[in-house]
Amino acid sequence: MSALIARQAQPTLAERLADLAVQVLIDEADLSPKPGLVDRRGSGAHQDLHLGLMHASAQSLWPAFAAMADAARSEGRVSQALRETLGQLGRDGEAEMLRVTAGVNTHRGAIWALGLLSAAAMLEGGASAGEIAASAAALARLDDPAAPCNPDSHGARVCRRYGVLGAREQAQYGFPAVIERGLPQLLASRRAGAGEQNARLDALLAIMSTLTDTCVLHRAGLEGLNRMQAGARAVLEAGGATSLAGRRQLRLLDRDMLALNASPGGAADLLAATLFLDRLTPSLAPTGSN
Repeated sequence: MSALIARQAQPTLAERLADLAVQVLIDEADLSPKPGLVDRRGSGAHQDLHLGLMHASAQSLWPAFAAMADAARSEGRVSQALRETLGQLGRDGEAEMLRVTAGVNTHRGAIWALGLLSAAAMLEGGASAGEIAASAAALARLDDPAAPCNPDSHGARVCRRYGVLGAREQAQYGFPAVIERGLPQLLASRRAGAGEQNARLDALLAIMSTLTDTCVLHRAGLEGLNRMQAGARAVLEAGGATSLAGRRQLRLLDRDMLALNASPGGAADLLAATLFLDRLTPSLAPTGSN
């Protein structure tokens, strides 16, 4: 009887994917010092966010991530039906997040990115990060007729004004900021001997160095975006977060982002996606139950 109880207590693959999605959101929030973002030092450029709220928001999304992964298991392939189911589950998850945060948008972009990647990971068990991102992209490119159209959202207005791509397009193209920038930098910094926290900071900076972050554009316009990208490149060129020169450049970038009231929230969401893909294979080693 005890063996049967132990077997029943093992989490399903969908539950383990949800565990991982929530954990990388918490890890991203805790990572310090992040320029302009909520971290262990404080609220960054935000007046309505703090670390405890970010944790509560992440934890509130566990049921949505688990349901998205389970929907992918049930459907078994990229399809219009799965895309529409994921869209509804994402909206349900967002509603719960907003309830927990009293209306503060903490992780809307992360629901989109990690929801797609959780579903794709279920569909592409054992695949590479690039293959999982490609499967997520195939889902993202399908239309969701039930998705609300809000041309006056901050992201929509920024994309129209500056002619840039937003979070939706980042997913539709297979998360290039993650696959081409975040993950390679994370691995390179580890190989160079950086500690894990510094390697994650370097990965964030690599994403920031090229990303057209609509959160920064909304708050600080093109000046803010240019200073974010140039400042992130300066940190990496100075040796990254591990080096003294890199740390000096990181402090300057943080001061710039705070002075401009700019917070690279899009880059933060993509760092969480980077950590998710990085930890996917070892963290989901078989446990005897799917």
